[in-house]
Amino acid sequence: MVHTDQELQIRPITEADIPILWDLIYKDESPEWKKWDAPYYDHVHVPYEQYWQDRLRIIESPSFWVIEVNQHIIGIVSYYWEHEPSLWLEVGIVIYDPAYWSGGYGTRALTLWIDHLFTAMPLVRVGFTTWSGNERMIAVGYKLGMMLEARLRKCRLYNGVYYDSIRMGILREEWNHHQMQSEV
Repeated sequence: MVHTDQELQIRPITEADIPILWDLIYKDESPEWKKWDAPYYDHVHVPYEQYWQDRLRIIESPSFWVIEVNQHIIGIVSYYWEHEPSLWLEVGIVIYDPAYWSGGYGTRALTLWIDHLFTAMPLVRVGFTTWSGNERMIAVGYKLGMMLEARLRKCRLYNGVYYDSIRMGILREEWNHHQMQSEV
């Protein structure tokens, strides 16, 4: 299953993607993308052999897909269950290649991903958690029609500075309304 928006697409991960993903995620010990994606957690290096051995966990996973632009993998979209019995799902996105930052690719990829999730599952709400230092992610949330649902003040310590933890979300009916407004 592939979801497309012009030259951008999201799709399940294949075995052929494993070496590319390892290069993007683990090749560098201190990658640029990690400065924005929860930098208060250490970036733990995974040797290629181990990543290859664990590949079956993400190949064709419903919760972890690649983002491609012109058939070039630039990042991933994902989801995890905060509480599956109540269908409380949180999404994530990482654009690994800085050349694709601030170009609207993240907004477009998350739009496809959230649309897919609302279509594929009986979800009531989709949300994400980020930190106040990631202003681009917060802006994406607002562009997608999300609301600021929680701001936990000064609970993320990074480089000696405290940042807020930010939770944003959107309900299915709000998403449908936002998508109809976007098409006008």
